[in-house]
Amino acid sequence: VQQVFKQLFYMISVVALNNLLLRKDVCSWSTGMQLRFNISQLEEWLHGKNLQQSGAAQTLEPLIQAAQLLQLKKKTSEDAEAICSLCTSLTTQQIVKILNLYTPMNEFEERVTVAFIRDIQTHLQERNDPPQLLLDFKHMFPVLIPFSPSSITMDSIHLPASLNLEFLKKV
Repeated sequence: VQQVFKQLFYMISVVALNNLLLRKDVCSWSTGMQLRFNISQLEEWLHGKNLQQSGAAQTLEPLIQAAQLLQLKKKTSEDAEAICSLCTSLTTQQIVKILNLYTPMNEFEERVTVAFIRDIQTHLQERNDPPQLLLDFKHMFPVLIPFSPSSITMDSIHLPASLNLEFLKKV
């Protein structure tokens, strides 16, 4: 059950983040607030179902960081440093893409400046991120089947003749 929910939450995270990276109309402060609220509802559900150890919450980390990126101030060099230290699960390319797509929803917000984006790129140039923008939706986590040994020894097993397993011999 835990493995199923980990895979499901990964898919939710990937679809949401990939849509965020591809659609300019959803890269805004209000979308960041809505995403963060929805993610907290999912985390609360996991906790309520006692699935917090499943790893499902960790699969949401890139989406959480993208939502926080949409909500953070994006003006000063200190803001750039804060973004760089916060967005460890996002690649440089993803951070820059979200900042380029960021769309102010009212007159109180401003567009992200080119100088600020360059400042971010300067801060992140030491990272050895993979050159991928979108996350792989087809990624599957390995299924782990726990081994539980039987208390019955092989010597004590009786095979009925009706099974026609004469080729098996006790050694």
